Amino acid sequence: MSEESGDESTLTVALAGGVNLAIAVLKLIAGIITGSGAMLSEAAHSVADTITEVLLLTALKRSDRPADRVHPFGYGKERYFWSLLAAVSIFASGAMFALYEGFSTVFGEATEQTDPIVGYIVLAIAFALESVSWFQAVRQVRRDAADSGQKVSVYLRMIDDPAPKTVLFEDSAALIGLLLAFAGIGLHQLTGSHVWDGAASIAIGVLLALVAYMLGRTNRGLLIGRQADPRLVRGVRDHLVNAPEIEAVVDLQTMLMGTDQVLVCARVDFDDSLGAADVERACVRMATELTRAFGDVTEVFIEPVPRTDAELRAAVLARYGDIAERWDKGQ
Repeated sequence: MSEESGDESTLTVALAGGVNLAIAVLKLIAGIITGSGAMLSEAAHSVADTITEVLLLTALKRSDRPADRVHPFGYGKERYFWSLLAAVSIFASGAMFALYEGFSTVFGEATEQTDPIVGYIVLAIAFALESVSWFQAVRQVRRDAADSGQKVSVYLRMIDDPAPKTVLFEDSAALIGLLLAFAGIGLHQLTGSHVWDGAASIAIGVLLALVAYMLGRTNRGLLIGRQADPRLVRGVRDHLVNAPEIEAVVDLQTMLMGTDQVLVCARVDFDDSLGAADVERACVRMATELTRAFGDVTEVFIEPVPRTDAELRAAVLARYGDIAERWDKGQ
């Protein structure tokens, strides 16, 4: 990851963390004063978001450590681990408390709402502050999507840096949650029924659970080891196919090792007329060419294999299906 992009992610996360901490305190005070379950649920929401930002900052710092003897491929995947914990935090600290508060309010004893105007003021302030963090996350995502030449929706699906996506999703959920809390307090005041306040808390809990699930699924795929961007895979494959020493690309595997860190493993059928020294020099040259042509490629392994090996061919077909049939040179 470039230094500029890393600084942008740090700014996005740090800004969101500071905003969420301030909002959590305001919501907690307002929740105690008004007795609103929805407001207390929103306080828990902001506490969960604050914990999330701390985990994301930890992810950004620890994943940038250089490779060493214990971890020869570096610590890039630590970003995915801490980001996964952030998703768990959103569910455990935010969603579970909001659902508990909501069901307790709906099915428990009716409580009087006091000073709802305090709740409205705090929600308005929180909405303004949260919008600042949200606009920063949107700005980074749009800029990064434009730099990668992708639509925002595609970029978010293929993203290899979970930090800006996490902030964007949680800030979007926060703004929606504020509107739900406002509706809950308002309907409670208008109807005198505490059910509306509890229903708003339940809706907030469901919203947070959904966000936690989406972020958890993203980080799960990255942590397990997802394939690189298909455009990069095609570019690497074309580069290898066009090499004069290669007769065919038999197998090509890629894996995200971290943000902007891709491992490339290629099995290729070399020209049989080449000697061992020629193959060695070709492997070194092509590895260097790939790392220079594709900035995200950090490790390259090239293995000479015969294209006629039936067992290897079966494994490739099982993994990639019909696309493997077109991997022969010139097709």
